[in-house]
Amino acid sequence: MIEQFFQRIHLQGALWRYVRFAQRNNRYSISECLKALLYPLVLGLGRIETTEPLPYNGVFHYLAGLPGYPEASSLRRFLGRLARSGRHALLELDDRWRAAMLGQPARVIFDLDSTVLTVYGRQERAKVGCNPKKRGHPAYLPLLCFEGNTQDCWEGSYHPGDTHVSTITIPLLERAFAKLPEAIREVRVRTDGAFFDHKIIEFIEEKRAFYAIVAQLTRPLKSRLPGLRYRRISSGVWAAAFRYCPHGWLGPRRFVVIRRPVPEEPSAQLHLFQTGGYSDQVLVTDLTLTPLHLWRFYNQHARAELIIRELKDAYALGKIPTRDFAANEAFFQIVLLAYNLLNWIKRLCAPPHLRRATLQRLRQRLFLVPAQLVRPDGVPTLRLAPSYVWASDFVETPRRIRRLRPPF
Repeated sequence: MIEQFFQRIHLQGALWRYVRFAQRNNRYSISECLKALLYPLVLGLGRIETTEPLPYNGVFHYLAGLPGYPEASSLRRFLGRLARSGRHALLELDDRWRAAMLGQPARVIFDLDSTVLTVYGRQERAKVGCNPKKRGHPAYLPLLCFEGNTQDCWEGSYHPGDTHVSTITIPLLERAFAKLPEAIREVRVRTDGAFFDHKIIEFIEEKRAFYAIVAQLTRPLKSRLPGLRYRRISSGVWAAAFRYCPHGWLGPRRFVVIRRPVPEEPSAQLHLFQTGGYSDQVLVTDLTLTPLHLWRFYNQHARAELIIRELKDAYALGKIPTRDFAANEAFFQIVLLAYNLLNWIKRLCAPPHLRRATLQRLRQRLFLVPAQLVRPDGVPTLRLAPSYVWASDFVETPRRIRRLRPPF
């Protein structure tokens, strides 16, 4: 099924045409090496070392359209060559696919978030920074931008663990805005308190976009909250709005306070605090939404956090494959490409009830199924087990794949 989708979007041919550089190993082409890295991510093999049985699996070679399977050491060397000579071409190809799969929306939503990948070893440019779970351990810091409607990964960058998010956000947003189709009339940006910086907000305003960003509760901002007039906007939720100019900003912005009486669970983030039995969250925005609709709009940003968790757990984002920083960054971009490919299968080809499914659920329903590959009269045939309860989903998805229009 995965190979049918890859063939429908002309994955191997596009990789062969666009990603080209000198290869020492003539046994496997660049496109075959990239497929050899994509398939384990989709199937849940995780680390490159766990692909060692695949060179001896003839059925996998047949289904994936590969002449064989490279050794783990060969894949690591390939990542280094890709990082030096083919990374930009791979990113441009990913952008072309995403633009074709996006359709013709009038509005896009950028969800920004970052995470920490703890490193165990002596990987290049792994630095000690803010690591809530493993304090004092070196790490890498990926910065990610997702499109809020489609959940596609729009842009991503890879940095040492001691990098401050505010210093790398504007370059990422520059690249994200440059990829917008001409038909887009409105862009909205939403993110958490790590991105509360007047330079980021001024950049978004210069792009004539809208934003909803969690404010860091400084002492002057906290002192304003008790004197506000709060109105009930939902069951157990109160809100207030006011204009405020933080120190160093060029002018006042609209701030909205969401107050709830139920204490929140302890969190490492700085945007919630409790006063008098209430938990307050403050958003800075230039949207004209009511406080209730603004709060509901921002809460959908939680999907980005769930995607990052899935990237780390299901797509092996946290499995650092080499000691070379550039090769690890290339692997990071391949993980994002694998995520987008699976997201397009879900959104465009899977039955409607699976379009929000996790990768683990897709594997259970569509990819890792009880079946047997046989050849009656010389015709390769996949026979599902009679007791397989999701056979209808498995049969319907290839039909939708065959109806999918090739992107280019």
